[in-house]
Amino acid sequence: MKNLKNIAQAMVSPGKGILAADESTPTCTKRFTALKIESTESSRNRYRSMLLSANNLNQYISGVILFDETFYQNMIDTSQTIPQYLKSKNILTGIKVDTGAKSLAKHPGEKITEGLDNLRERLQKYHMEGADFAKWRAVITINKNIPSDTCMHANAHALARYASLCQENSIVPIVEPEVLMEGNHNINTCYEVTDKILKIVFQELKLLKVDLEAMVLKPNMVLSGLENNEKISEDTVAKMTYDVLNKNVPKEVPGIAFLSGGQSSDLATQRLNNLNKLYGNEKSWNLTFSYGRGLQQDALLNWATGNTKKAQEALIYRAKMNQHASLGKL
Repeated sequence: MKNLKNIAQAMVSPGKGILAADESTPTCTKRFTALKIESTESSRNRYRSMLLSANNLNQYISGVILFDETFYQNMIDTSQTIPQYLKSKNILTGIKVDTGAKSLAKHPGEKITEGLDNLRERLQKYHMEGADFAKWRAVITINKNIPSDTCMHANAHALARYASLCQENSIVPIVEPEVLMEGNHNINTCYEVTDKILKIVFQELKLLKVDLEAMVLKPNMVLSGLENNEKISEDTVAKMTYDVLNKNVPKEVPGIAFLSGGQSSDLATQRLNNLNKLYGNEKSWNLTFSYGRGLQQDALLNWATGNTKKAQEALIYRAKMNQHASLGKL
């Protein structure tokens, strides 16, 4: 387990964050189609190879989360698999192992993340092929009368089972209980739901004997719903986010890597910076980033125009800004 603890610490080491490049094929296709890019196995490979070959990426990025398709591809114009290439750049390789959020039976509007079937065998194979860590995302929706206790307990239990299987198979788990921004709920409701799901998740992790020193938490920030127009100061967002984490996340956890969710790239960066500025001397764990769109959006827009150089520069700029934010130095 010592090696897993070292990997977990490296994933959230000061000044570095995680690039989430694990969009499923349908999600990637949706983003490509919106920019009039044909989505094929080859075009997705070219895009992700472009991201991963950006100059000095390893100065800002500790690890990259991959989708299954990408994990088994080679870098464009090389014989190296993508995990081999990342290793050569001293970047850790992650793999998304859940199979998506599906409707929770008898609970309209709620989701349960699936993928536990054959997970042990899949993890063994991923580890042999170079995976250092994995990711599993649970989604919690806020609406009238939801989330239910059933939804939260079912998802927390699945996260814990996944995490214990990862550690059994020498892989560090990223545990991601995401309270979605979609909806018109206020910030207090988001706080209450985030507080409850984190409490249940850590109860389940303890129950399944997950080593907290060998995992990374990937939570949402505490925010109003996207359709809510209440005016909340950024200091309030930071205070409520830090407070809910401080209440629920044991000090043994080496780091917290926020998801960007529905935030703009700029806001996700600014809010991470604010958290580290305000609480840098108090926190027990490193606060960093594990962004997908928050790092990739500008790069994708430039790549869609055929400008690879500008696309890579845009990715590095975003990674550098988030590095500063993870140190509270913006």
